[in-house]
Amino acid sequence: MLEVRNLEVVYDDVMLVLRGVSLRVPAGSIVALLGANGAGKTTLLRAISGLLGVHDGEVTKGSVTVDGEPVHHLRPAQIVRRGVSQVMEGRRILGELTVEENLRVGAHTAPRDLAANLDRVYGLFPLLKERRKGIAGYLSGGEQQMLAVGRALMAGPRFLLLDEPSLGLAPALVGQIRDLVVEINAQGTTVLLVEQNATMALSIAAHGYVMETGKVVMDKPAADLLSDEDIREFYLGLGAEGAARSFRAVKHYRRRKRWLS
Repeated sequence: MLEVRNLEVVYDDVMLVLRGVSLRVPAGSIVALLGANGAGKTTLLRAISGLLGVHDGEVTKGSVTVDGEPVHHLRPAQIVRRGVSQVMEGRRILGELTVEENLRVGAHTAPRDLAANLDRVYGLFPLLKERRKGIAGYLSGGEQQMLAVGRALMAGPRFLLLDEPSLGLAPALVGQIRDLVVEINAQGTTVLLVEQNATMALSIAAHGYVMETGKVVMDKPAADLLSDEDIREFYLGLGAEGAARSFRAVKHYRRRKRWLS
């Protein structure tokens, strides 16, 4: 179980970004985290994976635990060794290295399992195996996303944090990413999926959370979120009858979200 309890995060000693966030990611599940830009989703992932310090942020209240053990005070490499890996938004591959060199970098906390994890990644991504000696910077956007996910898997994580894996990808590739997340989960890896593509995320998740302005405002089974009127309108772009709304109609529609009332 990965659990966040009443977490508060401050940047630069003055900017309160997370305001008492709590969520649970049960072992073996896929949990979706939805929210608009600036809601605090990436900050939450940084807090879980120990990367706040790089951005002058710190946890000022609450905790992050893995199987009941606090990890929010640990360094990133120590958190990876506890079984938590993150795929950051924007892929962040090492473009001047080869595909396989990128993957080997991801194995630095689990060198004994390098061969087995490399076989697993190449099994999931046959294309990466074909291009293992090629320079990573020449891969397409979708291929780079595969490499970023593969690099995170090289640590053999039990919990995988995915930050906007479908961002900037063509619709056909979004479907591939969806299927990939399902396959990774089927192989035994628990997934916390941060996505603006709510339909994709909720279609494969067991549970979902919605964040706004640094707080969790909704917490329901994924199927219930998919049928929720507010989620359908504000995140799926659908009206009450299920018809798609135009951008102009959504932009000028004034009804407040019920959780802000």
